[in-house]
Amino acid sequence: MQIREANIKDSEAIKNLYLQAFDNLEAELVSDFAVNLLHEKSTINIISLVAIDNDAIIGHTSFSPVFLDSTNENFGYILAPLAVLPTHQKNRVGSTIVKHGLDTIGSLGAFIVFVYGNPQYYYRFGFKTDLAQNFTPPYTLQYPQGWQAMKLNSTAFPDGGKFQCVNSLNDPKLW
Repeated sequence: MQIREANIKDSEAIKNLYLQAFDNLEAELVSDFAVNLLHEKSTINIISLVAIDNDAIIGHTSFSPVFLDSTNENFGYILAPLAVLPTHQKNRVGSTIVKHGLDTIGSLGAFIVFVYGNPQYYYRFGFKTDLAQNFTPPYTLQYPQGWQAMKLNSTAFPDGGKFQCVNSLNDPKLW
């Protein structure tokens, strides 16, 4: 398996990956979100990664910047979305691509990374609900217990506050 940065040419394969990995209720919304991130322009780079096996995309994730409302300053990233083809799940594809992404954004100087997902899955990477509680995402969370964060380095970062995301994440249905 190889991990590389995704590009616009991967759009169709990434969309199909999410359509297969998510149930019907979320598949279209999340697949559109993943592809929109590939096309979005941001002042801080969006990191979009794919896992490749036998020349096929089997996994994808993105890390997009978050900005404090009070200062409009970038202080971290949010990991979203993440998917692995059902035929390749439980083979460490998700773990490998997430760890690669965390290393990448950590090397860029990010202080903190957020995720909104299954606490049992993301706990293994070091995500914790208590660290995220002081940071308010742009929309009300349907599942507040899924809101988590992890500190990436020893640099001090804000104690909390409301933040903004890139345009692709500005849809209340994603929260």
